[in-house]
Amino acid sequence: MKPYKLPEEHLFDHQISGKHTHLIVLKNNRGVAVALSDYGARIVSLIVPDKQGDPTDVVLGFDSIQGYLSAQEPYHGVTVGRFANRIANGRFTIDGETFSVQPNNGPNALHGGVGGFHSKVWDRRVVYKEKVDFYYVSTDGEEGFPGRLSVMVKYRLTDENELVISYRAETDKPTIINLTNHAFFNLNGEGNGDVLDHILEIPADKYLPVDETQIPTGLVEAVENTPFDFRKPKAIGKDIELANDQLAGANGGYDHNYVLNPATGGTPALAATIRSPLTGIRLDVLTTEPGLQLYTGNFLNGKDTGRQGNPYEKYGAFCLETQHFPDAPNHPDFPSTLLLPGQVFQSETRYRFSVLK
Repeated sequence: MKPYKLPEEHLFDHQISGKHTHLIVLKNNRGVAVALSDYGARIVSLIVPDKQGDPTDVVLGFDSIQGYLSAQEPYHGVTVGRFANRIANGRFTIDGETFSVQPNNGPNALHGGVGGFHSKVWDRRVVYKEKVDFYYVSTDGEEGFPGRLSVMVKYRLTDENELVISYRAETDKPTIINLTNHAFFNLNGEGNGDVLDHILEIPADKYLPVDETQIPTGLVEAVENTPFDFRKPKAIGKDIELANDQLAGANGGYDHNYVLNPATGGTPALAATIRSPLTGIRLDVLTTEPGLQLYTGNFLNGKDTGRQGNPYEKYGAFCLETQHFPDAPNHPDFPSTLLLPGQVFQSETRYRFSVLK
């Protein structure tokens, strides 16, 4: 493996739809650095010292903006919106009126549609190299969603080795919203094999089973006595090959939403802990969101090549996407994703890094 380093800023100087793209780098005083791009308000690179003190990039991605424009996997590190995860048949109803988003994942709309927030160049404001604010205004009717939605995503890197992501949005018409970050993590290091050895803990008693198109059935089931039980730490790969219809339907892995214990008082609650036995790097995910999508890179297929020059193969990363529930607009019993004029959508997720030596 060649030494990990941040991408070069000039390789992200580009123009998309008349707007310039950039690479923005945040650093703390403990050797952690994150590179971000206004193309998709995305995480490009995240450098963390491992148990030997060596810089390790724990996020999949590319060395240049061209890598992202040509990638088969479009969601590397992006801010996902307007609606993260899936909407059945791309259809939902507000106040008796039906709206449609063009399907882009079989019969369903995924991650806001083809022209979702991941494909936009956001406006930005950098504050003292310790935080950056990204702004985007989604016009009424964009991708089929009603209302003019003003969105702000703030990234802040602390000296406690936390990358804090804060979301805020307002609308001028009733609409739906579900925002998340789609970083593909590998705590062994970007491009360094699979993540099946990673030890994962998710303190959630229940998850949402899905149908053959990855849409929640409406049931909320206990994880007990299933491969989905991560209440005690276990390797991602321990149960991933068990005969199970839910795992088989997700191409032989996890791609499911966990029902989290609710956050209280607006303070993010622990949603997951994961560590690499190889590097000793540990990641705690905390959030104010009610759900967590565990995705184990089951559809990575080696067609994208990352910064280390290695193809991104199946199980080459995991995602822990903090979110409201998939297809929530079509399930009245799920936490509501409706946003009304005069209301403010706010959410916070923290990625906290540490090392176990």
